[in-house]
Amino acid sequence: MNLETDGVLTSRSQHVTEIRLHRPDRRNAITHAMYDALELALEAAGADPATRVVLLAGDAECFTAGNDMQDFLDNPPANADSPVVRFLMRLAANVKPLVAAVNGPAIGIGTTVLLHCDLVCLGHSARLQMPFVNLGLCPEAGSSLLLPRLAGYQRAAELLLLGEPFDAARAHEIGLANAVLDDAECLDHARSIARRLAARPPAAVRATRALLRQGQEDALAERIRTEAATFARRLQSPEAQEALRAFMEKREPDFSAFE
Repeated sequence: MNLETDGVLTSRSQHVTEIRLHRPDRRNAITHAMYDALELALEAAGADPATRVVLLAGDAECFTAGNDMQDFLDNPPANADSPVVRFLMRLAANVKPLVAAVNGPAIGIGTTVLLHCDLVCLGHSARLQMPFVNLGLCPEAGSSLLLPRLAGYQRAAELLLLGEPFDAARAHEIGLANAVLDDAECLDHARSIARRLAARPPAAVRATRALLRQGQEDALAERIRTEAATFARRLQSPEAQEALRAFMEKREPDFSAFE
């Protein structure tokens, strides 16, 4: 099985469904159509009895630069039915193990999606960032809930409030990654882990994963909805308008007039 839909490649081998972002000319920047394709790929993998593990990856040089900004501005996520929110809710409800392989930039959703993964492999070139505040926005993907639980409040506050980039070693230090490898080895290592996991008793794996996550399902879904509503309001704010205009104009934003 090998499919390509709107910049998303899907394949299955040895009980592992591989979902890869593939829009190299735009650094795998994610469009609304790609969010739709990602949601459908996750849904199909969840319903497929031959799939025991899902592997998320980008290309050899880039995981994702985050949202495609022009597509994002033309079609802002205004409500819970937007493609990005539907994808995030599908991600949160996923019951099969998720493994990720990340090389190069992993911006915005490229970092927050890793909080939903069970095992994460990073190449040395990985550069992660959650620049939501810098754009006048707020966290998404349940990251305001998941990141403090993973890394502790102060480290989560540093990464979300300052929104500065951090490298693979820092991600490993805070518990966001299981392994940091040479870029050329990252995807193969993640595939090896996924195959090893797929060889385990599948019902036992799912039961163990469910126990590891027990108690957070409702809170996570509610946080994603709350973040999405706040995000939509922030998009209309003067701060966000200035930040996004500055981004498109390739200049530094000026927040001096805001309170």
